[in-house]
Amino acid sequence: MLPLLGRPVIAYTFDHARAAKRLTHCVVSSDDAGILALAEGAGFGTVRRPAELATGEASVQDVLLHALDEVQGLPGVAHIDAVVTIYGNVPVRPEGCIDRALELLAATTADSVRSFTPVGKWHPQWMAILRENHVSPLHAGSVHRRQDLQPLWLHDGAVVASTRAIMEQARRHRDNPHAFFGSDRRGFEVSQGDAIEVDSRRDLVWAEATLRDRGESQRPRGMQ
Repeated sequence: MLPLLGRPVIAYTFDHARAAKRLTHCVVSSDDAGILALAEGAGFGTVRRPAELATGEASVQDVLLHALDEVQGLPGVAHIDAVVTIYGNVPVRPEGCIDRALELLAATTADSVRSFTPVGKWHPQWMAILRENHVSPLHAGSVHRRQDLQPLWLHDGAVVASTRAIMEQARRHRDNPHAFFGSDRRGFEVSQGDAIEVDSRRDLVWAEATLRDRGESQRPRGMQ
């Protein structure tokens, strides 16, 4: 709910959901009355999340299964083929990434599809363990040049798409919080900085700078 260019951070995720052509039904899951009211005012369905699923220990998987159960019985929801997770603290996403994830999910035998960004200089080969001023490498050996590093990618939080079938399987594996990714996990690459998760005030500043660069600051302040 923090303001970002005059709008709550989550309002940008509302925009991304509206822009996705392949989404047929969208709901906002939260235990916060303010967020639920904002979502309803923006035209979205809502799912009131129970207290046990609104803790720091609750898994995304359990939240998704709860929302799925709440949604599948609603009028106008005949069949659910896939569940897409778009986090409310990601105000910056690559354009079209939600549809891209669903298209790849439909075109393959994948259980899930996620967006990934190159790790760049935050590579595990360059990471170290620091204990009482003593440094030891996380991985043995040394790579001095970035171009010699093995290419690696990190899920950037922009989108997760999972099949309905793998969601149902995940019910039987509640001890594994990533069961909803399945065994056939696919992904597509986006550029660094194309998605920004707001986990700190610094991220909020970065998101504001990026949105200004994209021209979002010209949006009328009353639009949600």
